Amino acid sequence: MPYFLDGNNLIGHARATARPSDEDRQSLVSEIAQRLRRTRAQAVLFFDGPGEKRTALGNLSIREAGPRGADEAILREIGRTRTPREVVVVTADRDLARSSRDAGAKSLSPDEFWSRFGLSTRAESPGDAPKVDVEDWLKYFGDEKNREG
Repeated sequence: MPYFLDGNNLIGHARATARPSDEDRQSLVSEIAQRLRRTRAQAVLFFDGPGEKRTALGNLSIREAGPRGADEAILREIGRTRTPREVVVVTADRDLARSSRDAGAKSLSPDEFWSRFGLSTRAESPGDAPKVDVEDWLKYFGDEKNREG
């Protein structure tokens, strides 16, 4: 099931900004790529942009939508697919979500998308793991009652 992500909308939803910077875009690309890395899910991330550039990063494709904008590019892509009912559009834009459903796709809010794909691997790095009290560990495993067989 491919996910079509409304990139500028996702950034605006998370950071409350109407005009995301290149850094905001790169951060979103990195976050989504990290989250998709552990799945078989395919996603296409659409950005509003001046050109019609395409890039692939594993399970994630990135597209600049050109002068018509990401919403129009997403709807056009839904129309091109053989199985629109398998497409999930991720956006907080109610009009785009409704138009996507009218075209046969499903829609998902950004919050639902983020919870569906869990924490990124960056958030699961060893530096974020709970601290272990070595003294307690030695005491526990030093006690004969806590040893098997």
